[in-house]
Amino acid sequence: MILDVTDQSFGADVVERSREMPVVVDFWAAWCGPCRALTPMLEKAVTARAGKVALAKIDTDANPRVSAHYRIQSIPSVKAFRDGEVVSEFLGAQPAPQVERFLDALLPSEADELVRGGAEADLRRALELEPGRADAAVPLARLLAARGEREEALTLLATVPGSFAAEGLAARLRLEADEELRGAFAALDGGELERGLDSLIGAIPESADQDRRDDLRRSVVGVLDELGVEHPLARDSRRKLAAALY
Repeated sequence: MILDVTDQSFGADVVERSREMPVVVDFWAAWCGPCRALTPMLEKAVTARAGKVALAKIDTDANPRVSAHYRIQSIPSVKAFRDGEVVSEFLGAQPAPQVERFLDALLPSEADELVRGGAEADLRRALELEPGRADAAVPLARLLAARGEREEALTLLATVPGSFAAEGLAARLRLEADEELRGAFAALDGGELERGLDSLIGAIPESADQDRRDDLRRSVVGVLDELGVEHPLARDSRRKLAAALY
């Protein structure tokens, strides 16, 4: 997909489109000799990738607003967008192999595609290709736990250090045997997130066992991580969690 974009169409054709596929923006001008060498190279490479990436060409002379916003001071300048943000870029004409590598780095890997599939076999294969991927290990652990293979799920989650989601799920699996907490987890599973979180947070000050307190905290943080930092409930629950811990 190759597009000519303007100041007016940039938001829709680049920023919003990049939420569906990577968009490479070629900042060029008619007087720029290196641009005349690079642009056909980009067009050929993008066309060869058969709709997996888009190329947006923008004339910096005719579209000063976008050029100023992205601080284009020298051309050719190439920026790659994904999910509305610049994720990669280069300046000046580049040889074809470098352009090919630049584009390939923007495309989903085999493991990315497998994770998107979500089936158990896909998730296992993704972890074979890229061990330690939390976005594969966590959903696979959920599948295992759902059919009663809790120890295997815990072993798997232990291979993903530094993931709030993995730590939160592991903590939940250890806590689910606690009858006092079953209502909290049932509320979370039923979509009553505030009630479930409040129940878990409320159990922290009442617990004298440090391991249990730690697992309660991890369980809450795992849910908050899934909600995202800007979610109103997440912000409110973080304050409650801090008060319960300290």
